[in-house]
Amino acid sequence: MGWWTKREEAEAVHLDVLSKARNACYKARDAFYACVEKESSKNPTEIASVGLLYPAQCKQFRANFEKQCRPTWVKHFDRQYCAKKRLQRLLDSDDQKKGPISLPQPSTFKP
Repeated sequence: MGWWTKREEAEAVHLDVLSKARNACYKARDAFYACVEKESSKNPTEIASVGLLYPAQCKQFRANFEKQCRPTWVKHFDRQYCAKKRLQRLLDSDDQKKGPISLPQPSTFKP
């Protein structure tokens, strides 16, 4: 083991960032989010990164997405999708969906 091994490791090409691997990742990502949009009427039961919920029918697409893409990319795309949906919800003209989501909070205040 000499000085050249660390240099070779530093110069090694990560195959998952090359064009073919990126395209495979993008296709898997698009298939997953298309499934999420298509199945949006069903209750989301599965949890992804950054708190993204998706229907169980998309589990296979999610597994392929996570297999094809780097974990940091998956997290980035999930954040991007959530931000897009949040903005879309805020811009919707339907008054019931407009504004931030209010979750029921248990009251700890007792008079």
